[in-house]
Formats: sequence, structure tokens, C-alpha cells
Amino acid sequence: MTTAESIRQPRGAFAALTSRGYRIYLTGQSMANIGTWMQSIAQDWLIFTLTHSSTAVGVTMALQFLPILVLGLHAGGVADRLPKRRILLTTQTLNAIATGMLAAITIAGLTRPGDVYAFAFASGLVFAFDAPARQAFVAEVAPPGQLPAAIALNAAVFQSTRLIGPAISSVLIVSVGPGWAFAVNAACYLGPTIGLLRLRPSDMVPAPAVPRAPGSLLTAVRYVRRRPDVLWTIFLVGMVGTFGLNFPIVLTAMAKSAFHGSAGTYGMFNIVLAVGSAAGALLAGAAARPRWRFIVVGGCAFGVAQAVAALAPSMVLFLPLLVAMGFVNLAFQSMANSFVQLAVEPELRGRIMGLYMLVFVGGTPIGAPVIGAVTSHFGARAGMLVCGLVPAVAAVVAGVATGLRDSGLRGSGLRGSGLEGSGLRGSGRPAVLDGDPAGALAEVAAEATAEVPAEVPAVAEPAGLGGIADQLHCVLVISARIWGRCERWRSVDDRPSGTCAETTAPSSCGRFSSDSRAAGRTSAGPPDSAPHPSATSCAS
Repeated sequence: MTTAESIRQPRGAFAALTSRGYRIYLTGQSMANIGTWMQSIAQDWLIFTLTHSSTAVGVTMALQFLPILVLGLHAGGVADRLPKRRILLTTQTLNAIATGMLAAITIAGLTRPGDVYAFAFASGLVFAFDAPARQAFVAEVAPPGQLPAAIALNAAVFQSTRLIGPAISSVLIVSVGPGWAFAVNAACYLGPTIGLLRLRPSDMVPAPAVPRAPGSLLTAVRYVRRRPDVLWTIFLVGMVGTFGLNFPIVLTAMAKSAFHGSAGTYGMFNIVLAVGSAAGALLAGAAARPRWRFIVVGGCAFGVAQAVAALAPSMVLFLPLLVAMGFVNLAFQSMANSFVQLAVEPELRGRIMGLYMLVFVGGTPIGAPVIGAVTSHFGARAGMLVCGLVPAVAAVVAGVATGLRDSGLRGSGLRGSGLEGSGLRGSGRPAVLDGDPAGALAEVAAEATAEVPAEVPAVAEPAGLGGIADQLHCVLVISARIWGRCERWRSVDDRPSGTCAETTAPSSCGRFSSDSRAAGRTSAGPPDSAPHPSATSCAS
């Protein structure tokens, strides 16, 4: 139902900007993101220049993301136990110190490959604790109803700064060297630090702190195992992160080997990729609630786009495909992130997002060396082709697996409501088998609608064709369950004599008599009595 309050609320990806705390947080993060992209370009180009090896770029990425593979779950538990703002203030300070040290030795001309490897590992240690806290902190500064918009806007701003950071970094690398790109990045960490210090208690809604307890990390793992929707989303995110997002390896090789370019070409590739990425994130933020089927389609489309881009014979075709890659990639990432954060309990969010980030970037130590080796031995195009095919196949597997497991219930909002797998709850006999079709319709409709969770906005507030499709899907699912339930009831009535059907209803067909129906009871017992135990066991 539309109310005056809902009309006044802003819509789309920019709705979260109504929160002062989120605006301050996002402004500080924008500066940090610019510096992050500058450092990414400078670090990749520096190690490639020092070693002339794509494998070395892959090793650098592996060292940077190895800590989260080892510490990801533990870091998520820390985010649940400690104030997230305090964690983020600490990580920003450590990042500034490490980046400043690398800038100093690079400007002095003393950098060796081992120095870059050490810096990548140190920054990875900080990132392992920063990532889950940062992911969960968004839910504390954004209004609960605007969390999908806040996550999407975060991703859009991150990709928009990709238009600025690589451009500045390319200019600095060509003119004064990569060391100054690291120096500017160290200064950029002042932005989020000042922003975090400016937040007032009224700007945040902290999640309840979870006391340290043995087995708390296993609790998160068991929770995910009981939630197939979250489990398969994390699986698909992990496959995309491990094999699909090795842009520093494949794009540096494509720039230098396939298109015979320079650092400026690599920077241009990142800028073009960012244009599509920002648009994709904003599109994802406009959705009221992410759909599982769209997540699967997005993962598959990203893989196909990257595979086709690997075969592009010229820059004229390669650049538009980069835009398409960025678009579907960030739409996929934003929807998957929102889907998981909205699905889990607040007190588990830090640990679940720690697991999410573990598989998302923690697989890089596995995927990056593999893609680097493929690129070095078989060429840039072969490496990029593998980066596309693996996520596409993983998306197909996830879609088929969930389709077979949940009988088409994915994305309908009915998971966990008791409608999937076992039919509608209850074991009483329907009135239609007792000569009362109208009563049966009322009973089954009330039972079915009671099973649909009230918090599913896709059914309650449809928007466009997607909302209509969701409503039709929901109606079809409920109708199928009602038909299956009635068939089950009918099979009980058709059992031969001596079965539990006769125990429940001694008459020949188990129908109500006129007098007993008027009195509200069957011949087998008083009104509202529980079914006979044998009848319950048979019905189940």
C-alpha cells in the first residue's frame, strides 16, 4: 500500500544519501578509493617493469590476498566482537604507514621485487581485518530499508573513482615515476580517517556485540550450510573472485602484448572498465531487493563477456566489451553482496561477510598464479579466455543445482517458509473430500497465504514486469503445492481397508455426516481434536 511517507522517501541507488552518517562515510571512502586505484595501477606496473613477468604480477596478487584466505573467518569474528569504527580507524592508519614506506624507497630508486612482495603481503594482512568490518559497517550507517541502495552506491562510487585514480596514476608514472603514486595514496587515507572521526553516535546503529565464545566461527559456517540460497551465492562469488577478476594480470598483458601499448593503455583499459562498472552498480541499487536468478544470470553474462573480449581482434571491439564486462560484473557483485547481507542475522553479519570476503578475494592466491602461468605460457588472450569461461560454467552449475534442489523456488521469497520440499504444513483432511468444496478452498487458501512471509517486498510491492513475474511465480508455486497436498489427501482416502485412513474415518468414504458437520465435528472425535497418531504418521 502506498502511503504519504513512502512517496516522500527517495528511490533508487541514491536513497541512502538521506543519512548524514552514510554521507560522511561515503565521502571519506571516495578519497580512499581514488588512492586505492592509484596504488593498484602503480603496484601492478612496478612489479611488471621490474620482472617483465605476468607470473610475478600473479604472485603479487596472491601474496596480497593470502592473509584473508587464512584469517578471513577469524577477522569476521573480530568485526562482530569489537566496534567496527575502531577497527577501521586502525586499518586506515596502518595502510598509510605501509604505503608511505613503499613510496619512500620507490622514489629513492631502491625498490626490488622482494620489496613489492613484502608490501603486498603486509597490505593483505591489514585488508583481512578491514574488509569484513567495512562490509558490515555499511549496515550501521545506512538506514535498514536502504541497505541495498547503500551497498550499490558504495560499489558505484568505488568504480567511479576508477575513472580518476588510474588517470592520475598513469600521469604520475609517466612523468615522475610510480613512487609518487604511492605517496599520494598514503595522503588519501586522511579522508576516511577524518570521516570516521566526524561520525556521531546518533549517526550509527551499531549491531549488538557478540561475546567471544568457542565455536563462534563454526556457528557462521553451520548457518551458511543451512541456507542454500546464501551458500550458492557465496560459491558463485568465490568462483568469480578466484578466476574472473584477475584484471591486473590479463589487462596488463593485453595492453603490452596483444595491443602493444604502454602504461597509458593499461590505465585506459581500467577507465573504460570503470564506466560500465559504475553503471552496473547503479542499476543494481535501483532494485528493491536482489533476485537470485538475476545473480546467476549476471555471473554467467560476465563470464561470457570476458571470454568474447579475449577473442576481440582489435581495440575497437575490445573497448566496448570491457564496458559490458564492467557493467555485468558490478551489477552481479552489488546484487550478491546485498542478497547475503539482507539474508543473514545482524549478530552474524560480520562473520558471514568475513566468509564472503574469504571466498571472494581469498581465492586469489589460487587463481592468480594459475591465470598468470596460463598468460605467460599461452598468451594474454588465453589467460583472459580462462578468466571468462570458469565463471560462466560456475554460474550454470549454480543455476542448475538450485533449480533441481528447490523446484523453482529460488528468488520467489518462499524459501524457509515451509512451502518447499514437503508440501503445505498440517495433516488434516480437506473439506473437499468431505463434500464441502467451498470449505476446502477457504482452508487451503488460508493455509497457503499464512506460509508466505510478510517481509517479501517483491510480492507485496511489485514493480514493473519483474514484480508481475514474481506474483505469477508465487501463485504457480502455491497452486502446485495445493495440488500436491490434495493428491496426497486423495491417496489416503483411496487406501484399502485396514489402513490408517479407515482409523481416522470409519465410514466408507470418510465423509462428514450432515449432523456432525453442523456440530463442527467428525464421527471420529470431538471438535478441533488432533488427528489420530496413525493418521499423522501416514500423512507424513
